[in-house]
Amino acid sequence: MEKLIEKFYASLNNCDDKSVLACYHDDVVFKDPAFGTLKGERAKAMWSMLCESQKGKDFKVEFSNVKANAETGSAHWEAFYTFSKTGRKVHNVINASFEFKDGLIIKHTDEFDLHKWAKQAMGIKGIFFGGMTFFKNKLQRQTNGLLDKFMNKKKLSS
Repeated sequence: MEKLIEKFYASLNNCDDKSVLACYHDDVVFKDPAFGTLKGERAKAMWSMLCESQKGKDFKVEFSNVKANAETGSAHWEAFYTFSKTGRKVHNVINASFEFKDGLIIKHTDEFDLHKWAKQAMGIKGIFFGGMTFFKNKLQRQTNGLLDKFMNKKKLSS
């Protein structure tokens, strides 16, 4: 399963969403501070949206400390990119945990310091509001709204 996690992050670094999604079980549950909990197609679409938006840009992923057995796994990963809304550089430090089913990722939880991310991505607003619950809730509404638009656009074009 370590190879599966390594494939996931190497594919993400290359913005290869098809290879990223090939690592996920159809019933996957993904959770992080920015999106909240996403299930199945929404979780997969989030990675497609990320890959599509970062292709050809300064997006970079580094991963380390990959550990796994047949049921669970973990990894440390870091994302480097420019936040499109503000043009600010972000270095997000993330710890991931995984659960596996049928040789694929069935549960993926990313944990990171949302306040630290907000300071980098949004500057002064992030410094003042990034650690507050209302900020997290607003961010999740916004990110999920973007995901809805992305998924609707994909449906229309297929």
